[in-house]
Amino acid sequence: MTVQNEAPETGVGEALEVWIDQDLCTGDGICAQYAPEVFELDIDGLAYVKSTDDELLQDTGATTPVPLPLLQDVVDSAKECPGDCIHVRRVADKVEVYGPDAE
Repeated sequence: MTVQNEAPETGVGEALEVWIDQDLCTGDGICAQYAPEVFELDIDGLAYVKSTDDELLQDTGATTPVPLPLLQDVVDSAKECPGDCIHVRRVADKVEVYGPDAE
């Protein structure tokens, strides 16, 4: 398992969004175990994000807001993902704060 560096702290209440790179998804479902309100495996065996209305978002690069109460679960999903395919970024400037491209 790859250990990722801790990302910079985000401001309290700062709007974040998450997306999954399906090309890298291994279909392990760890994300859906950590945050089933945000992630779901589809019939194709890959993980996708869900809208705030619980709709599966299957468009390439589709994003969904990260609810503050679920932030730690989403961050843990990104850290534990064997495919390194979960990206959490600030909405304001699109800078990745958690995930494989976080600085």
